[in-house]
Amino acid sequence: MTNTQHEFNEALLSGYLDGELTQGDRQRVRLHLEGCVECSSVIDELRNLREATMNTEFQVPEDTQWDETPRGPVSRLLHNVGWLTYGLWFVGVVAYVLWQVNTDSESVQWEALLGFGLLLGFVLIVLSALVDRLQTRKNDPYRKVKK
Repeated sequence: MTNTQHEFNEALLSGYLDGELTQGDRQRVRLHLEGCVECSSVIDELRNLREATMNTEFQVPEDTQWDETPRGPVSRLLHNVGWLTYGLWFVGVVAYVLWQVNTDSESVQWEALLGFGLLLGFVLIVLSALVDRLQTRKNDPYRKVKK
């Protein structure tokens, strides 16, 4: 259907189907549909499409099906070592701070330990995600899709 043949377009016909037109526009479209075979077939197609869309059901996968673990062995190793580093770092910092409080010594070494453990754990976890992304990039079907 082209706009050069008459004044009705798919947006107006869709509005007619959805009941979003004013009373005057609705009557105008209804009268036009009585005499226009082309617009009548378009409205039938839109009606069928609307019914098919309304009857479509989408099943949401269960939470157990959303696998968020690292995919490859390298990224899994980096991921696990990163979290292990964070855990050991936390236990070590807590033990060191408790020892510092009990001995009353003034040392700045715990600040270096704090910073290094935090940085190392973060780098390993980010590196595991990067390895995953690089491995899936070559098989990504949406790689060439532009926004």
